[in-house]
Amino acid sequence: MIPAEFDEIRPYVPEELPAVYEELIADPEFQAAMGYAFPKVPFEQVSAMMRASKTNLEFQKALVRPFLFGLLEKFSTGITMSYDKKESLHNALCISNHRDIILDSAFLCILFVENIDNTVEIAIGDNLLIRPWIKKLVRVNRSFIVQRSASIREMLASSKRLSSYIHHTITERKQPVWIAQREGRAKDSNDTTQEGLIKMLSMYSGEDMIDTLKVLNISPTSISYEFDPCDYLKAKEFQQKRDTPEHRKSPMDDLINMQAGLFGYKGAIHYHVADVINDEIEKIDRSLTKNEKTAAVARIIDREIHKNYRFWPVNYYYYELLTGDTRFAGKYTAADKEQLDKYLAERIAKVDLPNKDEDFLRTKILEMYANPLINHLKVVAN
Repeated sequence: MIPAEFDEIRPYVPEELPAVYEELIADPEFQAAMGYAFPKVPFEQVSAMMRASKTNLEFQKALVRPFLFGLLEKFSTGITMSYDKKESLHNALCISNHRDIILDSAFLCILFVENIDNTVEIAIGDNLLIRPWIKKLVRVNRSFIVQRSASIREMLASSKRLSSYIHHTITERKQPVWIAQREGRAKDSNDTTQEGLIKMLSMYSGEDMIDTLKVLNISPTSISYEFDPCDYLKAKEFQQKRDTPEHRKSPMDDLINMQAGLFGYKGAIHYHVADVINDEIEKIDRSLTKNEKTAAVARIIDREIHKNYRFWPVNYYYYELLTGDTRFAGKYTAADKEQLDKYLAERIAKVDLPNKDEDFLRTKILEMYANPLINHLKVVAN
């Protein structure tokens, strides 16, 4: 039983699904979206599969899983997963780096289905729920809502409720949870954990932060895409913010990024779920201030994420182009270099700005692929 205080943010429970299904099925926008997602399947068949799904997990297996594997077949060379301890997956708080608006958590869900026959509950910002049917669909798909746009007073109450919900989900319902290490994607792939996230996670309890966080079974999760379909869009945004500091993405920009992420080529994809970091958290000096403890936990998460990246020729070659360091020249071939030079030129060409700064855009794209390797090298050197 989920307490009523979480009704506004929690996923739908199985008893609510039939009514929500009918609302979605009757929505023309949802019908159009399903036609796009399943072009060879009549909508009546999609509707029948929804109605036959009595639980959220059944819905995910019937519709979400085949859709995502279809994407992988068309737009990747495959997905793999590794983990330190399989048993820790069952009620872990997976805190990961963030590359793709939709797919980071979606792919983790299907990997959990394959490995433990369960999926993670997904934290999703309300800024992405731009249409009523999207809000309903994500809650069917085991997502809970993170409030992004509110007053400072409202945000404090919202953060406390969110912290309590995550704690309840992991400790009482034994359900794994995914949340990104920061609000929004790290567009330069320099992945660091926002300390505000750690503070939010500890809000539910008045106990010492160390004890509070250990209960959550934090498992840092590293997401590695060989190619980022949104790399040129991220580079474009960097130039827009450089040239116009007050520039902000519009909802349409988010939609364009979602579409590019879903239907762009990703190459190989790998997820690694590290073991729970409770032992490392326990080593933190309890006499430190709350801010110092927060920073220490964030750095532990960062180290684990950086340590467990997966790399491909694109990372090694673009690292060389960015830094001039040739130590990884044996990690790619002449054919790889030719292909990657072509890829870089094509991505820069896709940026549609009237005052396009090609040198700046080139550097930004190189950073996106080199920074994970740079951060990994710092960890393994220590």
